[in-house]
Amino acid sequence: MKLKFDPNLKYQEDAVSSVVDLFRGQTPMQSNFTVAAYQSRVGMFDSEHGVGNKIELAEEEILNNLQKIQLRNGLPQTNMLKANNLDFSIEMETGTGKTYVYLRTIFELYKNYGFTKYIIVVPSIAIKEGVYKSLQITEEHFKSLYDNAIYEYFIYDSNKLEQVRSFAVNDNIEIMVINIDAFRRSFEDITKESKANIIHRPNDKLNGMKPIELIQETKPIVIIDEPQSVDTTPKSKEAIKSLNPLCTLRYSATHVEKHHLVYKLDAVDAYNMGLVKQI
Repeated sequence: MKLKFDPNLKYQEDAVSSVVDLFRGQTPMQSNFTVAAYQSRVGMFDSEHGVGNKIELAEEEILNNLQKIQLRNGLPQTNMLKANNLDFSIEMETGTGKTYVYLRTIFELYKNYGFTKYIIVVPSIAIKEGVYKSLQITEEHFKSLYDNAIYEYFIYDSNKLEQVRSFAVNDNIEIMVINIDAFRRSFEDITKESKANIIHRPNDKLNGMKPIELIQETKPIVIIDEPQSVDTTPKSKEAIKSLNPLCTLRYSATHVEKHHLVYKLDAVDAYNMGLVKQI
């Protein structure tokens, strides 16, 4: 049995456009960087180009876009953006298609601005598997909506670091799903290096680079699913920052911290719209 998804639900379209319009005026572009690779057959290093997200808009332009979005959505106005901290919240009641919305937002951001690198950070193994399943069951749907767009998605596995390399060098849409516990433990003290997550340790196959360094070069758009369970501690906040995100998009029904709210569909709204049966 195939699941069918309605692409024309206005509240979902509004949630998507509220994020996409943050970058109105951005010209589609990418950044490039060099990635070294160890060729075991010949015992030497080679190199290739990595591809990352790039933004040309000034913070003032993004702030202006944000204020226009907040005005049309009836939300409190943001007066200023913190330097190099593009952090936005999207509030959606449970059961209204939050995962679908942020996955579709990925395709719209790519379509409009050419952003290709995305990391979905989740709080638990169960949610990680759920997001991966959503990617699987929506694949045909999104390809039909977006002209058979080429994209790859995977669950981060510290035993498969070649996936991180592919994430960095491919110029199509790349989506990594990762549990916060997989990159929360990082140590600057080299004497404690063995206690850090593998993603923070130098790797011979990456010419001594740390996997996190490849990720940082891509300036990924970071999507946090259930942020109230992901980055509520200083160590978790540090971990999110270590990804070097172009921007951070936080999706939840119950935000503990709201960072520049761009869209809100709370329990009362969802009930009044007939999207949920009770509050």
